[in-house]
Amino acid sequence: MTRRGTPEADLQRAVVQALRVALPRTAIIHHCANEVTEAGPRGAKRQAILVGMGVHAGFADLMVLCDGRVLFLELKAPKGRLRPNQEAFRDAVLAQGFGWALVRSLDEALGALADHGLTSRVRPARRVAS
Repeated sequence: MTRRGTPEADLQRAVVQALRVALPRTAIIHHCANEVTEAGPRGAKRQAILVGMGVHAGFADLMVLCDGRVLFLELKAPKGRLRPNQEAFRDAVLAQGFGWALVRSLDEALGALADHGLTSRVRPARRVAS
């Protein structure tokens, strides 16, 4: 289902469905809902509670655990940009030796699996150098 005004959410649903098919059944695909969309004092209070419980600003949209590897996927619409806290998260993850990829399409998500050595039952489309 595609919804108006939610290109990243639509992409995320498609990527999760594809990863469930592409990866072995033992793989874990996880989304951490790390933002409260409720405005006002009630939303601010809920966000503060979540931060106290360990929510980390800039955390990637998806975390994939497979074959003893960890890959973080940050999903963005075609013109979407990383926020500073997302860049800081990316840098911290990479410095610790984990995989991280910026994904703007389903093909890029499948390509990220291959780029990071994760076993896949689906071959990604050939990637064009940019």
